[in-house]
Amino acid sequence: MAKLLLHGVFKRLANPTMVGQHLRQLHMTAAAAQKVAMSKFEPNQYIDYDKMEYNLKIVKDRLNRPLTLSEKVVYGHLDNPKNQDIVRGESYLKLRPDRVAMQDATAQMAMLQFISSGLPRVAVPSTIHCDHLIEAQLGGEKDLARAKDINKEVYNFLKSAGAKYGVGFWKPGSGIIHQIILENYAYPGVLIIGTDSHTPNGGGLGGVCVGVGGADAVDVMADIPWELKCPKVIGVKLTGKLHDWTSPKDVILKVAGILTVKGGTGAIVEYFGEGVDSISCTGMGTICNMGAEIGATTSIFPYNHRMKDYLVATKRSEIANLADSYKHILSADKGAQYDDIIEIDLDKLEPHVNGPFTPDYAHPISKLGEIAKKNDWPLEVKVGLIGSCTNSSYEDMCRSVSIAKQALDHGLKSKGAFTITPGSEQIRATIERDGLTEILSAINGLVLANACGPCIGQWDRQDIKKGEKNTIVTSYNRNFTGRNDANPATHAFVASPELVTALAIAGTLDFNPITDELTGANGEKFKLVPPSGDELPSKGFDPGQDTYQAPPADGTALTVNVDPKSLRLQLLTPFEKWDGKDLTDMVVLIKAKGKCTTDHISAAGKWLKFRGHLDNISNNLLIGAVNYDNDQLNNVKNQLTGEFGAVPDTARHYKAHKVQWVVIGDDNYGEGSSREHAALEPRHLGGRAIIVKSFARIHETNLKKQGMLPLTFVDPADYDKIKSTDKISILGLGTFAPGKPLICEVKHVDGSVDKFNLNHTFNEGQIAWFQAGSALNRMATNRPDQHNSNKPPLPRSDLRTSNSSDELKRADSLYRERRS
Repeated sequence: MAKLLLHGVFKRLANPTMVGQHLRQLHMTAAAAQKVAMSKFEPNQYIDYDKMEYNLKIVKDRLNRPLTLSEKVVYGHLDNPKNQDIVRGESYLKLRPDRVAMQDATAQMAMLQFISSGLPRVAVPSTIHCDHLIEAQLGGEKDLARAKDINKEVYNFLKSAGAKYGVGFWKPGSGIIHQIILENYAYPGVLIIGTDSHTPNGGGLGGVCVGVGGADAVDVMADIPWELKCPKVIGVKLTGKLHDWTSPKDVILKVAGILTVKGGTGAIVEYFGEGVDSISCTGMGTICNMGAEIGATTSIFPYNHRMKDYLVATKRSEIANLADSYKHILSADKGAQYDDIIEIDLDKLEPHVNGPFTPDYAHPISKLGEIAKKNDWPLEVKVGLIGSCTNSSYEDMCRSVSIAKQALDHGLKSKGAFTITPGSEQIRATIERDGLTEILSAINGLVLANACGPCIGQWDRQDIKKGEKNTIVTSYNRNFTGRNDANPATHAFVASPELVTALAIAGTLDFNPITDELTGANGEKFKLVPPSGDELPSKGFDPGQDTYQAPPADGTALTVNVDPKSLRLQLLTPFEKWDGKDLTDMVVLIKAKGKCTTDHISAAGKWLKFRGHLDNISNNLLIGAVNYDNDQLNNVKNQLTGEFGAVPDTARHYKAHKVQWVVIGDDNYGEGSSREHAALEPRHLGGRAIIVKSFARIHETNLKKQGMLPLTFVDPADYDKIKSTDKISILGLGTFAPGKPLICEVKHVDGSVDKFNLNHTFNEGQIAWFQAGSALNRMATNRPDQHNSNKPPLPRSDLRTSNSSDELKRADSLYRERRS
């Protein structure tokens, strides 16, 4: 009987469209027999290494070559390994992630989109993490209480939506999403997508963890295969051992200096070599976390004893034992080929400090002082900030404490302000129990809430005025202009926590702790002994307060309410579908000059409160971008009125008058955060195309998902041909096809015309998103209950777009207010 049933299954597998579904069913049974749960919070969801192994056998038979670790994890999650086209840097893979993770700022829009899908429950384990909406002001407890009060409406929405649709909810105060994932959900070989660009942190436990936009998360939660362009693989070979002042952070600071902020685009960075074993599991997480700053799809380390130690310490011994049995699929094959290889000798690696204004401006500590003086950077360190999702492990805190204790022993404290951000409630409770918090507080340290805080601009900084030139040093991952404190004159530098601590105590950027001395309170000079600290707590982790809410088994009877008058939340309605015509005579909203990150396109900080309200948050559209014409921020010429005004006001005016517009941009447009608001806002305010020299991966995908046209100059010099007064047409949309360039027609005010080609990376499925108006529109029309009916697509986004007279009144009112 069993043989007959199995024969029937494989007979059905002859149909390629059914391969993925039946393979998943077969291998879920094998995994269930071993009963190793993916996490303690989902005891009925099992790790399925057998499925990975089965998929990899099919793929290796087809490719007939050794595989890198990255390829093993990615290809092991293919939806259809038998028929999937697999060419690095070319194919679009359809994958089945194991998990979706969302932070609260991006979860609002993701859940609003999922609600719009009409589906009753998420198809894969998913979680929401409340970490982005807590502003650093007075200290952990007070700031948390204030955030719970201010954000009550949003937290209630996320909690109730999670309960109804089967999503786990980590309450405010739980910690930063990436630390929670590492402590509870990541494991060797897992494939996780997260709505935050630093999701790659999970690569420290040997998983492929990728930052995405909310629309991608919705696809996976709706049981639609996730699409990813087949990544190239950059190998980083580590030799030697970490020593003295050199830390895991210095590895990625060095790599960032080599690859720059766009050198990893389209690739997974895979670390290997004997040097790997000298790095702790959380140290590997640090390296993978900041891999986002080089544009990498993600980063990963091979499974080793350091990962096993961490799994055991976080009470996941069963996962460690299972991983031990599958080491052959959790490391690269001998002879695996990389697209590029970087070699770093850890014995010779020097501590680094990167910045200011970009995370790839790398300086060895021995040269920092000289470079700072040459560039007239402020030498006084006003604030030292340690912690964040990048560097808040127990080991990080111990190494920082070892420096702080030496300072206290000599009567010294931090010369400027000093803040500590625990990465999770577990870290906060453990370092408090073990006396680390007391020592850090004693050097003038202020312990902030278990949240992102200043790292993402959630910082009510009061010690300087906006525009005042100053220096801060952080153990964070990103240091774009104005990111931490909204002050464009702040010079932010990134380093390891222990080096940040040393610089804060010295109070000056030109201090080198390896060679320089400090003067104690008694007037005697002394040198700091290199930092040291335990990798894991000898007494085990203290979990602290229970901050997790599991969803009920059945949430169908629950309701999710959104007040129509809310300023924080707004239900979504669909974008209009493409009308079948070329886009003609569009105006240029702004020609952006230089670096234009998602922080420039959709600022964080005070704007985070509007992440669930598309119309309100659209008032920050491109306010941080530099206008090529006048080198000013948020000041562009309205081509209809001739007046200068704010970028979002001008966009609204164009939209009210039914004038479509484009944005012209420079290299690596949209680097940084995964926030899809940077794609939703231009679509909401009437934008149709973004034309640039090159895109960051996540942002390009997000634009496609929202029905925008992300296009690149075939010849980057064509950027110079476009003026802000030009009319832009995109031609050839009637025959829009993968690999076929579109034509840009530029009409100048003097009557002359330029024409040139624009490249794109759309595949057939993505072209269908554009034609439908958005990816979610396409998904809605493909639902069985939408077929053969006259129903419009399910609600999507852009609630306030239909009444053009209302839009005109609104735009005119904004202009009157601006003129007054």
